[in-house]
Amino acid sequence: MTAYSAAGMPASPCINICRMSEASGLCEGCLRTIDEIAAWSTLDDNAKRAVLNAIEARHAQWLAQHFDAVPASEEGAQ
Repeated sequence: MTAYSAAGMPASPCINICRMSEASGLCEGCLRTIDEIAAWSTLDDNAKRAVLNAIEARHAQWLAQHFDAVPASEEGAQ
């Protein structure tokens, strides 16, 4: 789900929760690397879309790691 500005350009994924995770190297708010954050304002639309696609993949991976694996002891309780 890519967000676009009123002008039709890819919008910044920043949600103002700016905290870099040492473990992942990603911002805990927007899931970008420090290099992606620093370069955002200079990227063309295609490069911004590539970053947004990478964020979507990272988010899907995070969800899979945290919610797809239901322990067997909890499966019967559902």
